[in-house]
Amino acid sequence: MIDLRARLGLEYPILQAGMAGGLSGSELAGAVSKAGGLGTVGLLGARRLTEAVRGARGIAPGRPVAVNLLMPFTRSAHIDVCVNEKVDAVVLFCGTSPRAVKRLRGSGVFVFHQVGTHDQARQALADGADALIVQGREAGGHLLGVESALDTLARVRAVADGVPVLVAGGIADAEDVRRAMRAGASGVVCGSRFLLTEESGAHSTYKTRVLGATRTIETTLFGLGWPLRHRVVANAATDRWCGENGLAHPLARLAGRLSAPLARVAGMRSRPRSVPRMALRLPLLLPLAPRRGDEGGVVEVSPLYAGESVARIRQIVSAEQAVRDLALGLSTAGT
Repeated sequence: MIDLRARLGLEYPILQAGMAGGLSGSELAGAVSKAGGLGTVGLLGARRLTEAVRGARGIAPGRPVAVNLLMPFTRSAHIDVCVNEKVDAVVLFCGTSPRAVKRLRGSGVFVFHQVGTHDQARQALADGADALIVQGREAGGHLLGVESALDTLARVRAVADGVPVLVAGGIADAEDVRRAMRAGASGVVCGSRFLLTEESGAHSTYKTRVLGATRTIETTLFGLGWPLRHRVVANAATDRWCGENGLAHPLARLAGRLSAPLARVAGMRSRPRSVPRMALRLPLLLPLAPRRGDEGGVVEVSPLYAGESVARIRQIVSAEQAVRDLALGLSTAGT
């Protein structure tokens, strides 16, 4: 089996999830890589992605840096950036592209593929992925997972044929890391823990809401242009347009289905200024999370992505501290 630490030059097999749209930009990715994990730049437009990769490398010289590629929004220009900037790794999410995998691997880029089922794992392996990331249903953000992360881990490891398999979903502290590694994971991927760091690009009110949350909602409400299930904490939009079980209003579900082709042409663009004013009158809600610098009202009508693990996260810390805290679970897991 590939030794991720040796192959990528990691101190710890701890990956920061690549949160798109500026949530995990150069500041967060660079800080995680500098601390010994694998920092991941979330998907942006090609020019901004180039700047973010270079910025992360400036913060963590000589350390590995990854890019997260959301396949519905990934264009050839994004692949060009990864190849030209010689990123160390990419994480593919929500889709397949054997051609992209072949080009990336041919350029020396290590390819992780995130999956939610063993069938998706088989496809990713057939495409040539170097490693798999198993996402559990408890994860925050967009969901491929349909059962718990550790249950899925067992199913995927059975078909992985020695390929490294990492776990995403429910990883917030050292005990979570310990449990995943003892179950056979080759490493862990953390989103919510790194969302709640000083370097995260999330809006400050978004962080505050997530930090105080005791429950999350699985829904498709914020699916305009990308109707994949997602996990969020409550805000005014979910209060108005979701049922008790998280089911989105029929109009929102219809809009998501009809607008799915937009993902192929829209890219990761900015939110129209009219959306905050419209969104509580019509459930036409975009998948863009509120970022630092957005107007405050956006927090009530945007997805506050977060995993179930936020109920166990008590404070906002530096990315370095988050890596160190998580890494405590490695020493007692025999890794």
